[in-house]
Formats: sequence, C-alpha cells, structure tokens
Amino acid sequence: MDHATWTAVDTYLEALVPQDDVLVAANAAAEAAGLPPIQVSATQGRLLQLLTQLCGARRVLEVGTLAGYSTICLARGLPTGADGGVEPHLTTLEIDPVHAAIARSNLERAGLAGVVEVRVGPAEQSLVDLVAQGVPPFDLVFLDADKPSNVRYLELSLDLTRPGAVIIVDNVVRDGTVADADSTDERVRGSRAVIDRVAVDPRLAGTVIQTVGTKGYDGFMLVRVGP
Repeated sequence: MDHATWTAVDTYLEALVPQDDVLVAANAAAEAAGLPPIQVSATQGRLLQLLTQLCGARRVLEVGTLAGYSTICLARGLPTGADGGVEPHLTTLEIDPVHAAIARSNLERAGLAGVVEVRVGPAEQSLVDLVAQGVPPFDLVFLDADKPSNVRYLELSLDLTRPGAVIIVDNVVRDGTVADADSTDERVRGSRAVIDRVAVDPRLAGTVIQTVGTKGYDGFMLVRVGP
C-alpha cells in the first residue's frame, strides 16, 4: 500500500461526498491566495459534519480556521433553529488575518456568515477570552492548529465544554512518528503530550483513529468529556 493507492481509494470514496460549488470555491480561494494545502480532505470534512450531527451539537468551537473548509463542514452539521433557547453557533479561531478574511468570504458564499463567528488572534488568548466572557458551553471542539500547543488548547477547551461534549484533535499520528518517544520534532512532541494528557485524566475517554488518504498517513484523537 502506498500514497497512490490511498489517493485512488479516496477519489473513489468521494462519490459519497460530492464536492458542491461552495467547497470547490473555498479550496480555489485558498489556493489562489497561496495558503498551505493543509485543509481536511473531502471525506474528512464529511466526517466532521457527521460527528457534529451524531453528537447533536448546537455549539461548536474550532481552533484553526485556515480558509474555512472544515468550518463549513462543521457548520453544516449544526441543526437549524433554536432549541431550548440555544441558537446553532460555531466559533472559529484563526491567528492570521489574511486567512480569516478568506474564510469569512468563503463562509459568506456558503450562507453561513450568520452562524459562524471568526475570531482573529493567537488561539490561546482567544480561548482565555472565551473562558473569561463566560460563553455558553460548547458541545463539540475541533483542534487543528499549531501542534505544540495541543495540551494547552485541550485544557482550555475543557473549561469551555459541558459533560458529554466531544473534542477532536487532528493530525496526531504524523506519518507514524507519534510512536517515536525520542523525537525532537515539536509537532510530534505536542501530539504525544496531548495523547498522554488524555490517557491520565479520568474525566476523559479517548481513542486515536489512524487514517490514510490524499493527505497521507495521519490520524485524529476522539475524546469524550465525562462528568
């Protein structure tokens, strides 16, 4: 098995997730602006949408917006209309104002500008601000930003979620290098640290799913927050 095979399978599986004009335009805008091609794949985006729907999330938090491809997928998993006074809402955090501007344009095109708030600035400070503001708890969190900060993002997310919430940490397998305890790569060390953090916290139940596809060999951690 090699990358060509993984890509061929992903291409076949995209029949399950046909790319509509909105998502195609989002990727095109990112490419035109020279953004790194690190957004989730089509099948991964559909997984984010399904997970949002499966856990019944009404409030979603994303750390790492880029051009908003994953943001659109997550927001599409939100229900329509208020329930118990809780309006569907997604807050996404992006450090780069250029990326944020592209994301806002993509969200506007997707008809989601009224559902999604894009906050610009360092993610840690934005998370601290959300905690200080006492915002209503989030039901699902997607962490997909700088990997060395994974543990800090997780800990702040725990202050922003309710029991039963789901936290997804992306890109933790890193071509299998996560198994290397001697790695000096700060991204690998960040992945190992967040996995170890979840493993020792009795409030958290987690697992890691290894993935292959157009984005190569990687994986994500799925965590449920307990009482």
